[in-house]
Formats: sequence, C-alpha cells, structure tokens
Amino acid sequence: MNDNLFKKVEKKTNVNKSTILSLAEKLKSSNFKDDNVLNEVITELSTLTGREISNEKRSKIIKAIKNDKVPNDIENKW
Repeated sequence: MNDNLFKKVEKKTNVNKSTILSLAEKLKSSNFKDDNVLNEVITELSTLTGREISNEKRSKIIKAIKNDKVPNDIENKW
C-alpha cells in the first residue's frame, strides 16, 4: 500500500499509519472464520475510529468476512 492510501485513511478515521500497520501485523495470524476473533477486531477498530457499530452492522460485517465478500483492492474504495 502506498502512503497516499494511509493519508486518506488517517484523514477519514484519525488512525495513523503506525497504528494501522501494528494492527495488521497482529491480525496476520488471526482466524477470520472465528466469530470471537471477528468481534474483537470490529470492537478494536470501532474504538480506534471512535465509531459505534450496531449489532446489525456487526453481523453483516462478520457474515461478509466469513463468506469472503470483502474486496481485495481497498485502495479504490477510498
């Protein structure tokens, strides 16, 4: 990922590049088919960004991740 993407993410979320990279490193060995792991990740991201996630939205996110419905090219999403 290039620095422009990190700058866009930081501007939108107030989460800096080092925090993003630290979280990514932590997530490398995580099991993304485990609901508990996904809930922890969603909670951490919600806390980092200061955004509330409803139970309905949380369920949709978990379902999308477990069914591999997350886009591979996130740079075009920002």
